[in-house]
Amino acid sequence: MPRKPTSAKRQMPDRAERLGFRLDEETKDLIERAAHLSRRKVSDFCVTALSETARRTIADHETLALSDRDRTAFFHALIKPPAPSKRLARALAEHKRRVAP
Repeated sequence: MPRKPTSAKRQMPDRAERLGFRLDEETKDLIERAAHLSRRKVSDFCVTALSETARRTIADHETLALSDRDRTAFFHALIKPPAPSKRLARALAEHKRRVAP
């Protein structure tokens, strides 16, 4: 059965930027072993691992997780917001005077 021809060049992202850091021998051996077990080059393994960790870290910081009590208080405030305080009313009036004629 004839095989489908494969392209020698895969579409790879442009990797013009560099990142350099030093490792202790134990960490380097660990990374090299993991790369070998996943049948990847060390640099590809590291770029993938760093990218995935960076995405997770950003998602963790951009995601708001509320407790049941907090969620209830939040939705209650949306449905039935409290009346504006005198201080807030003064601030709004000052804003309208300065910014929105």
